[in-house]
Amino acid sequence: MRPRPPITGRGLFGGTGIILVGLTATLLALAFPIWSYADRSGTGPEVLKAQTVPTRYGPLTALDRDFVVKVRLAGLWELPAGQQAEQKGTTEAVRTAGRHLVEGHTFLDARVRDTAAKLDLDLPNQPNEQQRGWLSDLEAARGTDYDRRFANILRLAHGRVFSVVAQVRAATGNSLVRALADDANATVLDHITVLEATGYVDFDALARDLAGTAPPLTRAPAPPGPTADPGPVVPVVPSATDGYDLPPAASSPLPALSPAP
Repeated sequence: MRPRPPITGRGLFGGTGIILVGLTATLLALAFPIWSYADRSGTGPEVLKAQTVPTRYGPLTALDRDFVVKVRLAGLWELPAGQQAEQKGTTEAVRTAGRHLVEGHTFLDARVRDTAAKLDLDLPNQPNEQQRGWLSDLEAARGTDYDRRFANILRLAHGRVFSVVAQVRAATGNSLVRALADDANATVLDHITVLEATGYVDFDALARDLAGTAPPLTRAPAPPGPTADPGPVVPVVPSATDGYDLPPAASSPLPALSPAP
């Protein structure tokens, strides 16, 4: 049996170098998602406190302003999507979901415009590029394909914003934003319910699409609001939603599964 050659200093250094390079690459790979995730919306206290300005209704954070803009953007495309569903839906459940979207976003849009005016915030007047794409997709669909696309696109959008509403409601110190979040929470939950009642929501696909998502900040087109001392905080009584009557959720058009023997 041939004897092994002795391990030289050069060979040992080369092997150690490869190991060190491998460990460094692994650490970088692990650290990169953490850095990337820290830059996403609502993932740390620095986001909640970034660019906070005082107002008469309490501090207004970057996340608060982002939320106000998102409520407005949601109405700019979901209200016409609801009107479209009332006309193109092939089942009563889809048409009912469309009616809920129209009523809910008509109500929320009035609330968000009032909130923005009191906080000196400008609001967008056009849906963003992704939302325009969703509307175009729905416009091109027909029949049952339309029903399915409508239910799944809108359910995914509402699922994403639902977590944002909860985060804002839990963290905001601004009484106007807090009241708007209360209204948005009730409306979004109602819309989720009636969209699921259509029977067309693909929950497996929904879970995959929602896994690990965190929507980016939507930059408002206006400055962050007043920076002068606004004086004492003015508490706002949450708006009453008793007058906002929602139609009952429709039942699913799909046949119920028979129980296992």
